[in-house]
Amino acid sequence: MPSATLTTPTDATAAPRGRRANPWLTLIAVAFGLFMVGLDGSVVSIANPEIGRDLGASTADLQWVTNSYLLALAAALILGGKLGDRFGRRTFYLIGVAGFTAASVAIGLSGSITGVIVFRAFQGFFGALLMPNTLGMLRAVFPPKKFGMAVGIWAMVSSVSTALGPIVGGLLVQHVNWESVFYINAPIGVVAIVFSAAVLPQSRNSAARDEKFDIVGVALLAVGLLAVVFGVVKGETWGWTSGGTLGAIAAGVLILVLFGRYETRVASPLLPMRLFRNPALTIGTVITALNFFVLLGVIFFVMLYLQNVRGFSPVEAGVRTLPLSLASVVASPLGAALTERFGPRLTMPLGMGLQAIACFTMLSWGADSSYTTMWPPFIALGLGVGMVMASSSDAIVGNAPVKDGGVAGGLQATALQIGGALGTSVLVSLITGRVGATLTDELTSAGVPAGAANGLAEAKDAVAMGAAPVSAEMPTQLRSAVVEGSHQAFMNGVHASVLVAGVLCVLGALVAATGVRRAPGR
Repeated sequence: MPSATLTTPTDATAAPRGRRANPWLTLIAVAFGLFMVGLDGSVVSIANPEIGRDLGASTADLQWVTNSYLLALAAALILGGKLGDRFGRRTFYLIGVAGFTAASVAIGLSGSITGVIVFRAFQGFFGALLMPNTLGMLRAVFPPKKFGMAVGIWAMVSSVSTALGPIVGGLLVQHVNWESVFYINAPIGVVAIVFSAAVLPQSRNSAARDEKFDIVGVALLAVGLLAVVFGVVKGETWGWTSGGTLGAIAAGVLILVLFGRYETRVASPLLPMRLFRNPALTIGTVITALNFFVLLGVIFFVMLYLQNVRGFSPVEAGVRTLPLSLASVVASPLGAALTERFGPRLTMPLGMGLQAIACFTMLSWGADSSYTTMWPPFIALGLGVGMVMASSSDAIVGNAPVKDGGVAGGLQATALQIGGALGTSVLVSLITGRVGATLTDELTSAGVPAGAANGLAEAKDAVAMGAAPVSAEMPTQLRSAVVEGSHQAFMNGVHASVLVAGVLCVLGALVAATGVRRAPGR
C-alpha cells in the first residue's frame, strides 16, 4: 500500500507512520463525515411537513429550515478549506464533524421553529468546515495515480448518501418522529470522531503559516455568496424578475467581481485566481454546479410526482428511487477508473450525456405512467451523476497544487451547493410558470366547468407541488376531473423542466468535450 506523501516543502508536517500512513484509512475516515452531511442535505425535505405540523411553522418558516443551512454552507466552504490548508486539515475536519453532530442534536431538542432554523445555520457552517477538507486530505495522502480512484469512492459516498436521504427520512418520520432525522447524526458523528482521531494524519500548507490571513477576502466572498444564494432561493417566491431577486443576485455578482479583483492584488489570497488558469479546473467547477443543478432539481420534483401525483408514501417513494442510488454506486468507481485511464475529457461529457438522456426520457412520463417507464431514467441519471462527480472532482482538486487542496475542495463544494440551489429554485419556478399558463385549459379539457376552472386557477401553487385542489364537498365526477386536469398541468411543468435540464446537460457535455485536456504526467 503506498504511503502518504506529506513531506513536500509546501505541504508538510511530519511523515506519518503506522496506521496514519495508510491513505485508505484516511478515505474511510472522511467518508463518515461526508455521508453525514450528504444524508442530512436531502433527508430534511421529507421531514419538513411533519416539522411544520408539530411546531406550527408557516411555509416561509419551512423554507428557512432549508435556506439557513444552504446560506451558511455556501458562504463558508472556501473559508473552511483555507483554514484547513493553513492550520491543519485534520483539525478542521474534526471540528466540523463535532460541531455538525452537536448542532444536529440541538435541532431535535430545540422545541421551536426558530431554534430549528438557527441550529440549521450552525449545521451549515460546521458542514463547510468538514466538507472541503475531505478532498484536501485525500489530495495530500494519495499519490496522483491513485487519487482518481479515491475521488471515485468519495463521489460514490456523496451520491449514495444524497440519494438515500428520502428513504432514510421517510422511514424515520413515518415510524419514529421528525427529531430522529437529526438525532441519527449523533452515532455517526461519534464514530467519525473516534475513528478519524485515530487514523487521520495531519496535513497543511506549511508555507501559509507565515502569510497574513485574508480577512477582507473572507468578508467579500461570504457577503457575495450570501447575496447570490439568497437571491436564488427567494426567486421562486418573489419572482425571478422582481426587484428584490434581481437586486440581490446583481449585488452578489458585483461583490464577487470585486472579490476576484482584490484577490489578484493581495499577497496571500483566500482563493488564488491562478487556479482558474487551468481550463480543466475551471470547466470542472462549472460542470460540478450543473451536475447538482440537475440532480437536486430533478430529485425534488420526482419526489413530488411520486408522493402527490402517484400517491406513494415517503418510504414507497424513496424505495422507487433506489435504482438511482445503485447506479451511482457503480458509476463513481467506474468513472474514476475511466478518468484515471482516459482523463476527464471522456468521462465528464459521457456523464452529462447520460443525464441528458435521463431528462429527455422523462418527457414521456404522464400522470399515470407505469414504473417501467420510471426506472430507466433513474438509472441513467445515477450513472451520469456518479460519473461526473468522480471526473469533475478529479479535474478540480487533481489539477490544483497539493498546497491548495483544501481551497480546491472548498471551490468544488461551493459549486456543488450553488448548483443545487439553482436547480431546485429554477426548475420549480419553471414548473410553477408552466402550471399557471396551462391549468385553466387542462381543467376545462378534463371536464371542469369554465367558471369553476377559472376559480381553481388561484390554486396554481398547490398544483405546482403536485397536489390537486379538491375538497370533500365536491361531487365525485367534478373531483375526478379536477384531479385529472391538475395532474396534467403539473406534468406540463415537469416536461418543461426536464427539457431545459436536458438541453443544459447537452451544452455541458459539449463544453467539457472541447475544453478539457488531460493534465501532463497524469
